[in-house]
Amino acid sequence: MVDLSTKYLGLNLKNPIVASSSPLSKKVENAKRLEDAGAAAIVMYSLFEEQIKHESTALDHFLNRGTESFAEALTYFPELEHYYVGPENYLELIQSLKKALDIPVIGSLNGVSAGGWINYARKIEQAGADALELNIYSLPTDPDVPGDQIEAEYVSLVASIRKEISIPLSIKLSPYFSSLAHFASRLVKAGANGLTLFNRFYQPDIDIDQLEVVPNLVLSDTDDMRLPLRWVAILNGRLDANLALSSGVHSGEDVLKAVMAGANAVMLTSELLRSGPGRIQEVLDEMKALMVKLEYESITQMHGSMSQKSVADPTAFERAYYMKTLTSFDNKL
Repeated sequence: MVDLSTKYLGLNLKNPIVASSSPLSKKVENAKRLEDAGAAAIVMYSLFEEQIKHESTALDHFLNRGTESFAEALTYFPELEHYYVGPENYLELIQSLKKALDIPVIGSLNGVSAGGWINYARKIEQAGADALELNIYSLPTDPDVPGDQIEAEYVSLVASIRKEISIPLSIKLSPYFSSLAHFASRLVKAGANGLTLFNRFYQPDIDIDQLEVVPNLVLSDTDDMRLPLRWVAILNGRLDANLALSSGVHSGEDVLKAVMAGANAVMLTSELLRSGPGRIQEVLDEMKALMVKLEYESITQMHGSMSQKSVADPTAFERAYYMKTLTSFDNKL
């Protein structure tokens, strides 16, 4: 019998599979289905500050920072009737989930103002969340704002929240930073206990008939896993923090690849939206079968075994493989 247990953000997990932020966490009965199918933890859907507080300054900031400022937002500014309004429903749901589930419940916060982040982070902790994931993705579009200023704002935000809450803190990042490894290190030094790689970047589309910019949500496929897989492998062992891989995970093999690269937890969303919560048990069965075939006894044994620091050729994750990849088709033409 293989041992699937692992640890993420100081939380003991029965396996690496975490049901990440999605509409599936909006109802207790759906969350219970995720747990029954084998999810080791649940990340709640994001609490958006701007859904709660329509301050003119916040709205102006939101619009000026970019068209799709937040990764889970599906329009320029969501109509409030489509969402839970106010933090009360969200906080009550945390309490209900904690009563109904035996697995960890991780809150997810997407704020606009520094004060708003801290205020709602406190409330989520007080409601009983086992950990907090900060979804701080934004799309800077002002040509006069340098990248180091954006990074400094994020680092300051993490440090401020770390001072105010005691539960584990994870940061959900986008890959769009000029020196990602250095920035990740700064976030950890500021107080992040974990990093989730990466936030999916939902791209808007153009309706040429209606002359409108419209949301276009496309679920991930396995190829989307390549980018986070690479960076998890690069960062494994270099940071004093846990890593979670998110995007493109659809099978037991995908989960094991993530673990071997160095992920402590592996996030599933698209596969669950496409196939339903029951898919988790199938993925777990696939994992067990592969581990037996490859003669691994535990997730701990596999963890990081294919990270950059562990493989025979570390350059495989860097530029040296660029030319090799481009020339790989030469003999096929």
